[in-house]
Amino acid sequence: QVQLVESGGGLVQSEKSLRLSCAASGFDFSRSAMSWYRQPPGKERELVAGIGALGSPTTYSDSVKGRFTISRDNRKNTVYLQMNSLKPEDTAVYYCSAEVRQGSYAMRDYWGQGTQVTVSS
Repeated sequence: QVQLVESGGGLVQSEKSLRLSCAASGFDFSRSAMSWYRQPPGKERELVAGIGALGSPTTYSDSVKGRFTISRDNRKNTVYLQMNSLKPEDTAVYYCSAEVRQGSYAMRDYWGQGTQVTVSS
């Protein structure tokens, strides 16, 4: 069974840092692209960052570029999101997402349950 478990969220002050972790199991992590999404209160879920199976390429939304860094450790089946210079507008539930192979060609996206990040002014 595919499992994605996020951790590392919490309440922090503006301009501080957090590192989120996503522990993955139940699929071939080293062959799966991974992503972080977030959903601010009252808004739609948005893509924050993505990373290829081998650690490249990486992509970022314009709103976090230069502040956030996505990385992964394929030996630990874990993907990270380092968040620096946090702003109140970064407040959201952050979700880990995996692109998991289903058979020879098909792919399916899976999601964790999320971790809350709250940034105070």
